[in-house]
Amino acid sequence: MKILIADDHTLFRDALIHYIERSAPDFEIQIAKDFYQVQEILEEDSTQDLILLDLRMPGMKGLEGLRYIRENFPQCATALMSGVAEEEDVKQALDYGAIGYFPKTMSGKGFVSGINKVLAGERFIPVDPVNGGYAPSYYGAQERPPEDEADKRDGIYSTIDEIGFTPRENQVLTHLIKGESNKEIARALDLQVVTVKLHVRGICRKLGAKNRTHAAMKAKDLELLKYAEK
Repeated sequence: MKILIADDHTLFRDALIHYIERSAPDFEIQIAKDFYQVQEILEEDSTQDLILLDLRMPGMKGLEGLRYIRENFPQCATALMSGVAEEEDVKQALDYGAIGYFPKTMSGKGFVSGINKVLAGERFIPVDPVNGGYAPSYYGAQERPPEDEADKRDGIYSTIDEIGFTPRENQVLTHLIKGESNKEIARALDLQVVTVKLHVRGICRKLGAKNRTHAAMKAKDLELLKYAEK
């Protein structure tokens, strides 16, 4: 696997490369110190399996650098790295075709795990940048999960454990069933709204629901509230 890591912070870049090489010695890694060098590398070799771009490095111009890569080298899976995971940045990055969004606060082990997921074709984005939880997949609010996943969830579950909700998803589900908005849930659980939205997407995916309303209805039908509140 060929990975291009582009970041102007030498210490972070070298530490990440060291961890990847130790954990996945078969990976072929190239480095770039700014976006201009990324362009030069890709013009000579556009067979990268994954490109990791620092959102704030010189030449990126925010998400414009990502959009340029996706338009000119669509065959290359591209993910962003940043010290702060802002909701709007995450949403726009995904809209532009990013396959992942990696906060720099992640551990080396977390980075490698996320890299393996995106190389396998999954999207990887932060769930809770403050508490360090992450989710492997993303589905828009109106999107239905892949049929093969949704079909697995058509049965009735006897307990919430069978669905595989995380403890935080259980908490969010409790409020979701009660009809609370994302902002209300965020205030109640002391979370960012973007974090709540991503937990709701995870709940929708696991229930095979098309949106938050559908998820709440399914949860009520399955009487999951009594389990989520335990």
